[in-house]
Amino acid sequence: LQLVESGGGLVQPGGSLKLSCAASELSLGPYTIAWFREAPGKEREVVSCINKGDDLTFYGDSMMGRFTIARDNNRNTVNLQMNILKPEDTAVYYCAATQKFLFGQWHLSGVYDYWGQGAQVTVSS
Repeated sequence: LQLVESGGGLVQPGGSLKLSCAASELSLGPYTIAWFREAPGKEREVVSCINKGDDLTFYGDSMMGRFTIARDNNRNTVNLQMNILKPEDTAVYYCAATQKFLFGQWHLSGVYDYWGQGAQVTVSS
């Protein structure tokens, strides 16, 4: 499974961006998909996750209420809508996938088997 992120860029504080995670050739339906981010000098941090099967969603504490993860089955993508962006949201955002159904481990990067190359998101005035 090859994952490709798109939609990153530069946005002012308070603005919005939508990231997309796409898979070449295969459907993302059978996969649990997560977004992680990594800022310079910081550890990789989970952003959000959408489970396979029931599409149950999870969010990191600082993203709750601002970010929304959702599947677009028509386009075979998993999108991350990011609103009310803050400078501290600046990071490289990675899409990750696993065929496992996750509940308690959704926030652990080690449970994901496939990773994209990342998309830069910069929040700055």
